Amino acid sequence: MDTLFEDSLLSMTEFRFDHHPSSRSVYSNQNHVVQDFKADDESSPSSSSCSSSSTGSTSEGDTTDGHFSSAIILKFISEMLMEEEELEAKPCMLQDCLALQAAEKSFYDVLGQDYPSSSSSCPADSLQHTGSEGKRNSQNRGFGDDSEEDARKNKHSVIYPDDSEPSDIFDEVLLCYNPTQVEADSDCSPPKNDNNQNAKPPRRNQRTRQRKKRNDRNKEVVDLSTLLTQCAQAVASYDQTTTAQILAQIRQHSSPYGDDTQRLAHYFADGLEARFSGGTPPYGPLGSNGASAADVLKAYQVYLKACPFAYMSNFYANRTIGKLANHATTTIHIIDFGVLYGYQWPCLIQRLSERTDGPPKLRITGIEFPQPGFRPSERVEQTGRRLASYCKRFNVPFEYNVIAKKWENVNLEELQINRDGEVTVVNCLYRLKNLPDETVIEDNCPRDAVLNLIRRINPDLFIHGVVNGMHNAPFFFSRFREALFHFSALFDMFEASLASEDPHRQMFEREVFGRDVMNVVACEGLQRVERPETYKQWQVRNVRAGFEQVALDRDLLRKVKSMVKSDYHKDFVVDEDGMWMLQGWKGRILQAISCWRPV
Repeated sequence: MDTLFEDSLLSMTEFRFDHHPSSRSVYSNQNHVVQDFKADDESSPSSSSCSSSSTGSTSEGDTTDGHFSSAIILKFISEMLMEEEELEAKPCMLQDCLALQAAEKSFYDVLGQDYPSSSSSCPADSLQHTGSEGKRNSQNRGFGDDSEEDARKNKHSVIYPDDSEPSDIFDEVLLCYNPTQVEADSDCSPPKNDNNQNAKPPRRNQRTRQRKKRNDRNKEVVDLSTLLTQCAQAVASYDQTTTAQILAQIRQHSSPYGDDTQRLAHYFADGLEARFSGGTPPYGPLGSNGASAADVLKAYQVYLKACPFAYMSNFYANRTIGKLANHATTTIHIIDFGVLYGYQWPCLIQRLSERTDGPPKLRITGIEFPQPGFRPSERVEQTGRRLASYCKRFNVPFEYNVIAKKWENVNLEELQINRDGEVTVVNCLYRLKNLPDETVIEDNCPRDAVLNLIRRINPDLFIHGVVNGMHNAPFFFSRFREALFHFSALFDMFEASLASEDPHRQMFEREVFGRDVMNVVACEGLQRVERPETYKQWQVRNVRAGFEQVALDRDLLRKVKSMVKSDYHKDFVVDEDGMWMLQGWKGRILQAISCWRPV
C-alpha cells in the first residue's frame, strides 16, 4: 500500500556491493532484547555531498526534490531486492501478518471460543547507530544469545543478512537528481515463479489488436458491471442456479489479461465464487502458494511509478516532520504504526543529513503486526538494520525499537518516550483500516484503543493517512456495490497508466487488488481484515479521541499539486476538504492524509 515498469529497477549487474557484517552486543532486559549497532563505515558520505539544502530552497528546487524523493524510494527497494536473496523465498510481510490474523480468528471460531482481546508481548528489539567508526567483526551473532539453548531446542533456523554498504557508483545513482537519468539507466526483470501466468503472451501489437477486437465485441454483448451486481444479489439470496449461470457468463467474458473491466470482473467473480462455495479465501491459508516478497516488491515499483499516492503522502509527511523539527531539536522520535519495509524514511534521513548544523538523532519505533513463526518480530528487526545502514551512510545518529504485536495491546511504556528535547511524531499511513471496528468487537474497539493510545503518547504531531472507502458495510450487497466502485477506479487507473502486457502490473493486480477484493467479498466477521472508512468517519473518531486538526501546509499542498500535474496522468486528482489533503482518480477520492495534535 499504493503501493506495491520495466524502466524503474536498477540493473542487477551494474552495481556491486561490499559486505561488512556488523558487530552487535546483545543483552537481555526482562521482556525485551536490546541490540547495539555501531557504525564503522569509513567512507560514509557526509552531508556536504548532497546537492540541495533543507532551507531556502526555491519552488523549482522543491519540485526537483520531489523527483529525487521518488528516486530514493525506488533505489531503496532495488537495494533490498539485490542484497536480500531470502525475499525470493518469503511472502510479502503485510500479506503474511494479515494471513496470520485471519487464521488465528478462524481457529478460535472452529473451537467455539471467543477471540482473545490481548496477546502475549513479543520481544521489542532496539537498534542504535551512533556514527562512530571502527572495525566490525566478520560474523553476526545470532539473535538472543542468552537463549541459545532454547533456540536449539526449537530447531528454528534464522538467517541474518549482512549489513552491506553500496559502492560509490550506487551512491551516485542514489543521489541523482535527474529522474530521466534514473530511468534511462534502469532495467527490470519479470517476476520469477509466477505460476498463474501459464503461457507467454503474444507480441504487444498483435495482442493489442486482438484484445481491442475482442473487447469491442464483448461490450456489445454483455455489461460486466451489471452481471456482477446481479450475481451478488443471487449470492446474497442463496440462489444456486442463478449464481452458477451468471458466474459462467462472467467467466466467459472476463480475464486477468484483458482490459480493466475484464480484470475487475475476473477478481470479483473469484470472490463471489469463494463466498458462494464457502471456500477458504487467500488471506486464510498460511501455506498458500502466493508470490514471494521480492516479486511483490517489484510489482510495487510499478505501482509507485504509475500512481502518485504513496510518493505524495510520503513527501507531505516527511516535509511536515522536517518543518516541525527545527534546528534546535536534538532528537526526533517517530512512532510508526505499520512500518513494514521502512521505505518512507530514506528520504527523511537524507534530508536530515543536509542540515548545515548537523543532523539530529533519529529514533524510530517500528510497530507492526506479528509475523507467523517462532520469531514474530524478525522481519521488522530486519527493517531496522536496513534503516540503520542507510543512516550510517549519511552520518545520521539512529536508534530503532521494534514492537511486533496487536496494536491495541501496545503499552505506553514500550514506546520509551523521552520528553527532554525530543520531538515526538506518530505516523500511521493507510494501515488502521486493517484493525477491527465496533461492528466486530463492541467492547474496547481496537481502532479507538489505538487512537486513545496515541492520545496518551501526547505527540507533537500525529500524521494520519487513510484509504477512503465505503466498502466496510456489515451488509454484503451494500459492501459489494461500494467495493465495485472503489476497485473499478483502481483498475481503470492502471489501464490508463500501464501497458496491459506488463507482468508486474498483472502481479500487483493479482497479489494486492485481487487479495483485497477476495477479502472484502468473500469474508465476514474477524476474517475480513480489509475495513476502510471514509476520511470523514476517521475525522469523527480522531476528534472523539481528543485530537484537533492542524491546518494544511499551503506551500506543500501547492508543490504536491504541481508535481502530480507535471509528472502523472492528467486524471489524477489532488484536492482538499476540511484540512485533509485528498488524492484520487477521475474525481473519486481514494486516499486522504491529515495532521493532528492533542487538544
